Amino acid sequence: MNVFLNKWYKNHALVYKILLFLLTTLFIVYLFPKTGKFKYSFEKGKPWQSENLYAPFNFAIKKSQDEIAKERREIEHQSPLYFEVNQGTEAIVLSDYSTRFHQVFKDSSSIKIENSILYKQGESLLNKLYSSGILDLDYSYDKDRPVILTTSNTIIKEIEYGNLYELSQWRQLVEKDLGNTLSVDFKKRMLSIFFDVIKPNVQLNKSLSEKALEEELSRISLTRGRIEKEQLIVSKGQVVEDNQYDILSSLKSEYESQVWNSANYNWVLIAYTLLVALALLMLLLFLRKYRIEVFLNNTKVTFIFFNIALMVFLSTLVINFNSQYIYVVPLCILPLVLKAFFDARLGLFTHVLTVLLLGFIVPNSYEYMFLQIIAGMVTILTVSELYKRANLFISVGQITFIYIIAYFAFFVIHEGQLTGLKWETFGLFVLCGLATLFVQPLIYIYEKIFGLVSDVSLLELSDTNTKLLKELSNRAPGTFHHSLNVANLAEASANEIGANAMLIRVGALYHDIGKMDNPTYFTENQSTGINPHDELSSKESAKIIIDHTIRGIEIAKKHNLPDRVIDFIRTHHGTSLVYYFYMKEKAENENVDPSDFTYPGPKPFSKETAILMMCDSVEAASKSLKEPTSTKINDFVENIINKQMESGQFLNADITFKEIQSIKKVLKHKLANIYHLRIEYPE
Repeated sequence: MNVFLNKWYKNHALVYKILLFLLTTLFIVYLFPKTGKFKYSFEKGKPWQSENLYAPFNFAIKKSQDEIAKERREIEHQSPLYFEVNQGTEAIVLSDYSTRFHQVFKDSSSIKIENSILYKQGESLLNKLYSSGILDLDYSYDKDRPVILTTSNTIIKEIEYGNLYELSQWRQLVEKDLGNTLSVDFKKRMLSIFFDVIKPNVQLNKSLSEKALEEELSRISLTRGRIEKEQLIVSKGQVVEDNQYDILSSLKSEYESQVWNSANYNWVLIAYTLLVALALLMLLLFLRKYRIEVFLNNTKVTFIFFNIALMVFLSTLVINFNSQYIYVVPLCILPLVLKAFFDARLGLFTHVLTVLLLGFIVPNSYEYMFLQIIAGMVTILTVSELYKRANLFISVGQITFIYIIAYFAFFVIHEGQLTGLKWETFGLFVLCGLATLFVQPLIYIYEKIFGLVSDVSLLELSDTNTKLLKELSNRAPGTFHHSLNVANLAEASANEIGANAMLIRVGALYHDIGKMDNPTYFTENQSTGINPHDELSSKESAKIIIDHTIRGIEIAKKHNLPDRVIDFIRTHHGTSLVYYFYMKEKAENENVDPSDFTYPGPKPFSKETAILMMCDSVEAASKSLKEPTSTKINDFVENIINKQMESGQFLNADITFKEIQSIKKVLKHKLANIYHLRIEYPE
């Protein structure tokens, strides 16, 4: 069991993807329009809302499931059970009884005739037991259930199940038959004899019993009555009662079975399922090969599959209503959204697969697929810096223009002339373009539902003119300057190892916003030379320092910063010590509790949060460097980051030693540039 649970835990992400893949496939196939669908909706006990309904053809009224189940129970109770009798068993038992009887009573000093009477009493009892039969097992059948005893497929007799003796019953019968006339010793001896010799001689013939039951069940009629063509079924406004409900259900079932349950349609349904599954499988393989970080994140995979299913759903909804309006569906929203959260290549690949799926069900599928794929390419190639509204409007205009040009070309090819050009279709393209503008609020909604952060939001948050960063620069200018330096270091480090540079820059800008509450308690904001910590104990000072992370989280939530940004505030000190005040307290008190000087954590749990922790510590401590040289900077960076590694701060982060070495190299290079190191020339 533990092995199974361990395997499940290790592979639960893969199992989830398989389930998601199957559910999405089935959902899309289910959404595909089906001809012949019963167009009326009805509920038992509610009025019939449609016009008078007359039977379109002859059909039988089907029995309800409860009625059929009741009939089945009655037949199962009355159906005979077939038991096979072993006729040779009785003779063997009587022979064994004679042998065992003389063995058990050979040393008895009782009168021989009494033994003879006792012998015949036991023999009579055995004959009584085997006259009906002893079962090999205790079966849980009703006592009045009919039983047919057979031997070699020949019927011996018919009895009720209650007349057969179960293994658990014969002892009671023996004790009752022997009565109280025998001594306790004789009674025990007789019981031991019966225990040794009695053998079951009746066994259930399961196959014959089941065959008989199946024959009886096959005779159950699934219908009760018949409705003739043109017969009134229900009138408008009439309450649908039990009888009408059964008739309507029968009509619906009959109507749908003629289309959906035919052999041809089943094969078509299987073919649809295979093709949809193949398309979605290509997407998963693409993610696994080229976007492994997306593939490993189940939330992101779910988000992609959800958007595909949503576009198919909207398209099938329009097709079911009126297929002429298919171009109103803003399919170009899909590549726009995926480009905003991921990248252009993934957006275009997903868009093409979605168009291929819709090609199964739309009219003029080649024309539709050509237009949508071209429009998707234009979307990917033209939309840049989506956070700028002007760019979005320009791109939507270009997409609409491409739609119109392509449709015009197809119309001329099909018709060979301009006469009869459907100008209303151009209006549909304009509506589609306007609907595409909904991508901005949709991205915001997706961010809240799936916990994703788009480049649009990150770019907005990285603007130093935002209200929160302006407040930080006014109230804690030193901290703001420190955050800018950390952001530059972290961004360069992220670019070096392929981490999310935009995300880490935003996290660095906001990681110390908790210092706004007590800015003068942090050295970078002490411009007057007065240190308020001089009037506090080491514990009090450490508490103020530690609380800036907790206060930062509160401020971030108050200003609705994304959770991924708040993670940087929460983890940028991990579970490290406020070392200065800890050592100060330790100098005065040897029994100091380290927990009073430890940040609450958690430790960094991603590359980005680990990078920020390194850059924050290095940048803050670099202010203490005096007369920095290349050697000093190298030792300084190595010492700080190695201490963090030794204290286990990066154990939860998916970062390698090689990547940490690359980050060290970047930090050393950047610090060397900041301090403008120069070669010393000889005098």
